[in-house]
Amino acid sequence: MKRPVLFLCAALLAAGACAAAADETPKSGAGAQAPAMAFPKPGPEHALLAADVGTWDATLEMTMAPGAPPETTTGVRTVNMICGGLWMQEDIQSTMMGMPFQGRGLTGWDPAKGKYVGVWVDAMSTYVMSSEGTCDKATGTFTMWQESPGPDGKPMKWRTETKSPDPDTRVWIAYMPTPDGKEYVGMKATYKRRK
Repeated sequence: MKRPVLFLCAALLAAGACAAAADETPKSGAGAQAPAMAFPKPGPEHALLAADVGTWDATLEMTMAPGAPPETTTGVRTVNMICGGLWMQEDIQSTMMGMPFQGRGLTGWDPAKGKYVGVWVDAMSTYVMSSEGTCDKATGTFTMWQESPGPDGKPMKWRTETKSPDPDTRVWIAYMPTPDGKEYVGMKATYKRRK
């Protein structure tokens, strides 16, 4: 039992010696090595996401088919910035169709794509929904395209818009596709930030 512990200690000491030796490399001039890749820093795109940090009271409407009456419920949305401010994490607690509902999402900025990207999971599905889209800075409207299995199990793309009528209000609308290629408002959420 002692041999593995001694081996681990020796390995850690060797790693420390290697790190110390690496620190002796010149930082500039002859023999200098290129600096390690720097961690990304939040930028203006992340600041748009960070504007949602807080706790929000939600009014949620879900419409199962075009022309059907919406089911209305209430809930709470909690938003934090995580991973050094690079990702917006949101959590929604509510009820849907009389059952407890929880949803959790991550949204960030992908500079390689030049788009916002996100993932979403919730208590009503067993798949990860992915999304990507843009923000119109003039109007503050986020438009995201979601991809998930449709009612028939085949891949389905649909879009959402999030508008900000004022700093403490968000209106999120999900436009669902119909078989004839049109859209209808399948879900709508109005969020009011708690003071």
